[in-house]
Amino acid sequence: MVVVARPRAVVLVEGVSDREAVLAAARAQGRDLAADGVRVVAMGGATAIRRHLAQVAAGVRVAGLYDLGEAEFFRRALGGPDPAAAHFHACVADLEDELIRAVGVAGVEAVVAEQGQAQALTTFRRQPAQRDRAPEAQLHRFLGTTSGRKARYARALVERLEPAAVPAPLRALLACV
Repeated sequence: MVVVARPRAVVLVEGVSDREAVLAAARAQGRDLAADGVRVVAMGGATAIRRHLAQVAAGVRVAGLYDLGEAEFFRRALGGPDPAAAHFHACVADLEDELIRAVGVAGVEAVVAEQGQAQALTTFRRQPAQRDRAPEAQLHRFLGTTSGRKARYARALVERLEPAAVPAPLRALLACV
């Protein structure tokens, strides 16, 4: 991996799983973001946007992803009504939700099986709190139940997609950096 002292662009994402998805989607396009001078930063949550924007050097392009429910943090930090005008792209619920819809329930279940966690998913779905939930909601919750699982699955789900099936916010983000 090439580390660029002063990047030409910085991509700000809320968490590590978002960072893994961005990097995997770029690789699927044959891009090495680090070599291209693009640094992808996991901010540790939407509320950190203002602090991270302040750390970006003048003249460096900034772009990012955010969850639609966190839009107000981004509007205030970016100083405008439309974060997309500043190259920030919204995921409807979050990026995991976008990926589950793009891959589909059966596709996510296949990835879970490939990761050797089919039995864990079956056990999870039998829990009383999960039984009456939609399969998409069960999968979304399952992805976040163990440390590191969201990041691993974000990467694996992106890798399963054809480039044209990559969720729109992720495609738009990569197009602007």
